[in-house]
Amino acid sequence: MAEENIGSIEPDFSLKGKLAIITGASMGIGKEIALAFAAAGAEIIVTARTESKLIELKEEVEKDGGKCHFLVNDITNINQIQDLADFIREKLSEEEKDLVLVNNAGFGFTKPVLEVTQEDFDLITSTHLRGTFFCCQKIGEIMLERGYGKIINLGSTWGYTTDAKKAPYCMAKAGIAHMSRAISTEWAPNGIRINTLAPTGTVTEFTQKTWESMPERAKGILSRIKLGRFAYPSDHLGAAIFLASSASDFITGQTIYVDGGFTAAG
Repeated sequence: MAEENIGSIEPDFSLKGKLAIITGASMGIGKEIALAFAAAGAEIIVTARTESKLIELKEEVEKDGGKCHFLVNDITNINQIQDLADFIREKLSEEEKDLVLVNNAGFGFTKPVLEVTQEDFDLITSTHLRGTFFCCQKIGEIMLERGYGKIINLGSTWGYTTDAKKAPYCMAKAGIAHMSRAISTEWAPNGIRINTLAPTGTVTEFTQKTWESMPERAKGILSRIKLGRFAYPSDHLGAAIFLASSASDFITGQTIYVDGGFTAAG
């Protein structure tokens, strides 16, 4: 549908006419992306495991005149990913829209390699890798049927560089970026664009608690951010809206770092 903007000299950053799905949208970066997409004109579907937070988000969006649906959903469960795909098809049957998927759901932990358990490892991989892959597969199938779609996978600067006590997380985020590139080469001829958005250390409810308990670690991360401060969720919204909009229609298979210069020094 959005191919009609080819050749335009004025980039279109509006998300009107789009149905955007954001996983892990109950807090942090995912919540802020959901609010920003709604403000930019998208109808949104938000998912997470905590119903009360999704209800609050829906009320906040609708208070400002937006349109929001929610589904309690765990992306580590492939059957629930299929439920999400079915939910999307139901909404598309009511109104024709371009699809945008933001695979944001994730988590991390800090542990020495020798202390990582199989449960720790499996939870990281089932969320970041398996969950992201099957969300791409199930929702990408709908995009392929329609000949257009945008997928934004949330990576990290830790997918580019490394740090002590973060081995499983670094591995998973590197995998997400490579997954995006691999799928992009297969689906580009069908009009699907897939890119990775890679934040640096970002102030959220979760990271604040972690950094307060590990001040030296927080200081070390901050020392690598050349702009001299941690990111906030709002710092990632411009890139997210750009990648979701038709302004980025000639970009696929890329990783966009929003990192204050973190990766510039290698």
